[in-house]
Amino acid sequence: MESPAQPRRVTIVDVARHAQVSTTAVSKVLRNAYGTSPKMRAKVRQAIAELGYRPFAAARGMRGQTYTIGVMLPDIRNPFFPEILDGLTEALDETDYQVLMGPGCNGEAAEARVTEAMIDRGMDGLVLIAPVSPRSHLEQVARTVPTVVVGRHGQSAVYDTVSDDDIAGAALVVDHLVGLGHRRIAHIEHAETDPARMVEMPNALRAEGFRRSMRAHSLEGEAEIVSTTYTQEGGYRGTQQLLTRADRPTAVFAGADIVAMGVLEALDEARVSVPGDISVVGYDNTTFAAFGPISLTSVDQAGRHIGTEAARLLLGRLADRGKPSAQVKLSPSLVVRRTSAPPST
Repeated sequence: MESPAQPRRVTIVDVARHAQVSTTAVSKVLRNAYGTSPKMRAKVRQAIAELGYRPFAAARGMRGQTYTIGVMLPDIRNPFFPEILDGLTEALDETDYQVLMGPGCNGEAAEARVTEAMIDRGMDGLVLIAPVSPRSHLEQVARTVPTVVVGRHGQSAVYDTVSDDDIAGAALVVDHLVGLGHRRIAHIEHAETDPARMVEMPNALRAEGFRRSMRAHSLEGEAEIVSTTYTQEGGYRGTQQLLTRADRPTAVFAGADIVAMGVLEALDEARVSVPGDISVVGYDNTTFAAFGPISLTSVDQAGRHIGTEAARLLLGRLADRGKPSAQVKLSPSLVVRRTSAPPST
């Protein structure tokens, strides 16, 4: 039995014939080029809809653009990153660009594979969220394709950056807890293994902001930092360590909301009351932080705004590859909810 013939792909020639216009006119409409009337655009777009025409991305790439933006995510399980994506996609909604994502898996090798695959597929621009790759690799990528780096501090002449003021955000947490009367405050950080990244990574700067603020309150002797990972498991393991201390903290500053989830899980398992026995503060103000049964106090670093700014910078660089690089730093705020309260003792 013969297999059914594969349906033929609709071409630009088919669209032109259906709309009774030239292929040049169809091409201009597809490229939003100058020289087509509203009536012409309407006819072509109607033909495109009726025929189900889809531009062939590889062919568009050969002409210089694929209208795709690659986004590298370090961890698809972290609920903060969808906030950035929402802002990014919303800002690109009125353009022809489509967002395609790839996981970096918090590792240099995986990041390199993802970014190289995006470049090889002709993506017009990249947004790299909290990349751990060396600056040399990021600059190599940015010299090849317009790039915006999100969540990583520092300046580069070849890529733009959008970040939160992580030191100020950590200070907001400490000031809030000290204001409630807490002195023994612990911080669960994501362990930074590369000294060269210490001044650029948000996790390292939040830990530094915690240290500075505790010193400013003359509480450096009461500060404790547990190094794990920015994951739910990391928060769980870090809290287990803190609960073994003879003089355990009365408050825990989790470096990210995903970490706070693990903190709350470990405290619940140990039958430790929140905030009665230990207050908990997160960072990111993700959607689950506002969920009633959780009601997590958290630092809001405006993820949607970060995504919007990343899109704005990338569109600007796509329009002018030679423009000077830009660095945007946003100011965080603290959203107080039920997981933080004065200490019981």
